[in-house]
Amino acid sequence: MKTIEITSRNEIELMVNSFYDRIRKDELLSPIFEKIIQDNWPIHLEKMHRFWESLLLGKNTYSGSPFAPHAKMPIEDQHFERWLDLFNLTVDDLFHGDVAEEAKNRASKIAYMFQYKIQHLKS
Repeated sequence: MKTIEITSRNEIELMVNSFYDRIRKDELLSPIFEKIIQDNWPIHLEKMHRFWESLLLGKNTYSGSPFAPHAKMPIEDQHFERWLDLFNLTVDDLFHGDVAEEAKNRASKIAYMFQYKIQHLKS
């Protein structure tokens, strides 16, 4: 498959939708996401489109606190590792270029920060 660069909302949507397709098929992550999101996938995906568009393209389309919904989720180190693996695999399969690398960098920082904060809340 030929990869493309992330330059617009279209690529953001492709990245997010492809990533969550993998999440929904993953044995470890799918039960957690399905229990929380239930039948609200369109709403969740649109929110993630805006989140990543804001981060990667500098658009001011997302507002909110991304950590708050994750604070009480039953997630541990293995979940963050799998989430990040699937995210990186998705980006690498579909995209190339500086913005793709920035997406993976940002995802890594988000995973680390959320993981740290959740561990702190549990202690």
